[in-house]
Amino acid sequence: MRQRDLRSPLVLIGFLALSLIVALSGIRFQPGEWYEGLLKPSWTPPNSAFGPAWTMLYVLMATSAWMVWKSAGITRAKGALAVYLFQLLLNASWSLVFFGWHRMGLGFVNIVLLWFAIAATAGLFWRHHKVAAILLVPYLLWVGFAGVLNFTIWRLNA
Repeated sequence: MRQRDLRSPLVLIGFLALSLIVALSGIRFQPGEWYEGLLKPSWTPPNSAFGPAWTMLYVLMATSAWMVWKSAGITRAKGALAVYLFQLLLNASWSLVFFGWHRMGLGFVNIVLLWFAIAATAGLFWRHHKVAAILLVPYLLWVGFAGVLNFTIWRLNA
């Protein structure tokens, strides 16, 4: 049995743990009173929808990265996994920028960069494992929606 196969469950747990660390930013910087006082479009999802949606997305993201690692290994997929880590950093920073600093415009710039980083990650993952890339599609769609919401809230409250 290959060593990569023996470590596989531990690596999956590691990718899940990394997703949990990123999720902590969203737990630390929550909407709160400031956000509640903002004008929002009628199509804004209830706050209760975000936790379950992000939980599913983080599991899909971690599984996707694990599939690429398992398929290609760290050496062959280091570029793809580096871009994956970069998009995680952008993901974690959005809650700080938008909810922590109350910087809606900068939050929009962050989320646009995040969307492109996710698209780049999916494209790079496609080269190693097509299903792994497809698992990022819900994340890309959700962040696209969140970007439109971020922009709309920013404009409504400018």
